[in-house]
Amino acid sequence: MKIYTKTGDKGQTSLLGGSRVPKHHLRIESYGTIDELNSYIGLLRDQPIDKKHVEVLLEIQDRLFTIGSYLASEPEKSKVKIPELKEEDILFLEKQIDDLNDALPPMRSFVLPGGHTTVSFCHIARCVCRRAERLVVHLSESEMVSQYIMRYLNRLSDYLFILARKLSQELGATEIPWKPRM
Repeated sequence: MKIYTKTGDKGQTSLLGGSRVPKHHLRIESYGTIDELNSYIGLLRDQPIDKKHVEVLLEIQDRLFTIGSYLASEPEKSKVKIPELKEEDILFLEKQIDDLNDALPPMRSFVLPGGHTTVSFCHIARCVCRRAERLVVHLSESEMVSQYIMRYLNRLSDYLFILARKLSQELGATEIPWKPRM
C-alpha cells in the first residue's frame, strides 16, 4: 500500500462513508486538531515522567484515535464499524483528575503556564485540547456529534491542567501565580 494516493491534490479529501469534502471542512479541521492534540500528548508522554502518567496518557491517546475515527466518518453513510467513546471513558478522566487534585495544594489564583519544559508541553496540549473542543462544538451545530466526545474533550483539558500542576510539583518547578495589574 502506498502512502500517497494523489486523490487530495486538488484540496479535497474523503470521509469514511465516501463523501468528498474540502480539506478546510469543519469536520477535517476537527479531527486534524484531535490529531495535533494526540501528537502533543505523545510528546508529553516521551518526557521523563512517572510511569503512571505515561499509562494514563497512552489510554488518552487511544481514546483520541477513537474520537478521530468518529469525526472522520459520516455516521449516517458509513458502513465501516468504528469504536465508540463511552461514559466510562469520561469517568476514567474524572477519577484521574480527582486523584491528582487531591495530592495538590489548593489553587488560590490562576497560574502562568511554564516553569519546566515538560509542564509547558502539558499546557500546550491543554490549549490544543480546548481548540479541538471549540471546533467540535461548532461542528455539532450543523452535524451529528456524540455528546461523549464534547464531554470527553472538556474533561481532558481539565485533566491536562491538573497534570501540569502535578508535574510542576513532581519536577520541583515553581508555579507562578497570575497577579493582575490594576
